Amino acid sequence: MEMHFATLWEGIADRIGDAEALVCGQSRRTWSKYDDRAARIASALSAAGLGPDSKVGLYLYNGTEYLETQFGAFKGRHVPININYRYLDDELLYLLENSDAEALFFHKSLGERVARVKDKAPKVKLWVEVDDGGESVEGAIPFETLVAGNDPAPRITRSSDDVYMLYTGGTTGMPKGVMYDIGGLLQGFIGYAFTFGTQGIPEVQEIPEIAAKMREEGIGEVAIPACPLMHGTGMWLGVMVPHCTGARVVMLTERSFDAHELWATTQREKASQLVIVGDAFAKPMLRAFAEARDKGQPYDPSSVKLVVSSGVMWTSEVKEQLLEHHPFVLIDAMGSSEGSMGTQVTTRGNIGQTARFAMNPTTKVFTEDGREVVPGSGETGLVAAGGSVPIGYYKDEEKSRATFKTIDGKRYSFPGDWAIVEADGSLTLLGRGSNCINTAGEKVYPEEVEEAVKQHPDVVDCLVVGVEDEKFGQRVTGVASLRPGASTDGEALREFTRGNLAAYKVPKQIFVVDQVRRAPNGKADYKWARGVVEGALT
Repeated sequence: MEMHFATLWEGIADRIGDAEALVCGQSRRTWSKYDDRAARIASALSAAGLGPDSKVGLYLYNGTEYLETQFGAFKGRHVPININYRYLDDELLYLLENSDAEALFFHKSLGERVARVKDKAPKVKLWVEVDDGGESVEGAIPFETLVAGNDPAPRITRSSDDVYMLYTGGTTGMPKGVMYDIGGLLQGFIGYAFTFGTQGIPEVQEIPEIAAKMREEGIGEVAIPACPLMHGTGMWLGVMVPHCTGARVVMLTERSFDAHELWATTQREKASQLVIVGDAFAKPMLRAFAEARDKGQPYDPSSVKLVVSSGVMWTSEVKEQLLEHHPFVLIDAMGSSEGSMGTQVTTRGNIGQTARFAMNPTTKVFTEDGREVVPGSGETGLVAAGGSVPIGYYKDEEKSRATFKTIDGKRYSFPGDWAIVEADGSLTLLGRGSNCINTAGEKVYPEEVEEAVKQHPDVVDCLVVGVEDEKFGQRVTGVASLRPGASTDGEALREFTRGNLAAYKVPKQIFVVDQVRRAPNGKADYKWARGVVEGALT
């Protein structure tokens, strides 16, 4: 069996075809149905003239159609391209042009944007709309018509060297496509999927039989990605890793995160693992627990073994509060689209410090002048992720050279995260260098300050940014949102942080806002925060 997602999933479908693979609201797909519909999509893509390495844009909300289209693209050795559903005309057109997309699948509710850029994207040969209301786009084929109108494509031989690509927004500039060889990525995902099992890491050809055995023994996994599939956390940890064990993937139907829907769906589907994005998801989950309990209708989370997060800060205090409800195993994965760097595993008997991770065996930390940071030295350095390192950025050789480097004969990815290596070899994450604030010659990492502010009992969320300052170069400032009924002001929050931060890190101003804005995947919207601060200061 080739090291390829499509080939593995075909093998699983052949072995446990009547088991459910996908659930979203009323839509339920067995592995056989999943495989069949994906094969029909593969046939349609081929008929439209797409060949190996052709790019297929996915401008879609979460749903079975997203995953069926991705599987269909994999089947034909095409490259699925994730497109943020919040993108407007110019950003959508940029993604289509930059990725060289030859097909676009989109929800009809996004159709107005598609219609406005359609004539400007001549490379796109096939436009397919998923019906969720709204007007049809001229020339677009309804998704279900496409599926019904094509016979399943025959199985083909694929290569482990086929390219997989994930577009990452990053923190600066336009989105970039991070390229992986699909075989290496699959190998890494298999390792992660079976890390907590008892049978060790299997060979790819053994997995269909293992999936069948797990199902027979009633221990098949059920995963809920609570975050968008258009981002790596939702797609990789919430779908592609669980699918490596033949797991059923259950998606939420609401298009903004609803913690009550998550817990109700968890209870109904008996989910074994949830994938979230740090405090931005975990705090609403805690509130939903409390609200349901107060109504006398508490949720039952007893089926859940793992709660996995990646992408943003997940504080120890919030983890501890979650563990009061159930003895979950909490997996805090430090990583980015460019590579995995470390993990923190939290249980009731093992509460770690916020932002401290056990480094992966292939992870190192280097100073700016190329020296490896000595554990316990207190030196800061850039985190280098080894192991399954991306090929590079699509059509951006300069950025690829800056991010992916070979040191002492080993290739590493440098996503831009700064950290300290503790004496015990663990890694304390400081933050992304591109967000670093330089104030009076001192470096301040926003994440550290944000966590200090969020320790205040009235604070729900906080973002910290640097704004231009004649005296300091940059001034540390922030925005914070409060719990309902709280009357704390920005000055009181500043005073609160003085006991936990060095003086130069204490924000010069904190502005209270109704809600701190974040992306659908929970990541900070620093551009918005800077705009709020600059507007308040003028």
